[in-house]
Amino acid sequence: MSEPVLDELFAVIEDRKEALPSDSYTASLFTHEKGENAVLEKLGEETTELILAAKDDDPEALAHESADIVYHLLVLLSMKGLDLDDLRTELRERR
Repeated sequence: MSEPVLDELFAVIEDRKEALPSDSYTASLFTHEKGENAVLEKLGEETTELILAAKDDDPEALAHESADIVYHLLVLLSMKGLDLDDLRTELRERR
């Protein structure tokens, strides 16, 4: 059985992009003065943290940083007008 968590998360991201609630971290990424660079910087930061967690053999940190990367990647996809179907299609083509 497939977990719908990514679909649910992406739906929340899309909702925050549309509604732009002032208390939402996700919405702040869409309105940040740096534009998409804010998300790109977060992806770079989280990637470094992921690498260090893997190097240190820290499974909890590895899972945490992986989730951060996936979240920020989904925000970036949304910013660029892509969605999970685009990602799924690309992954299927690579099988």
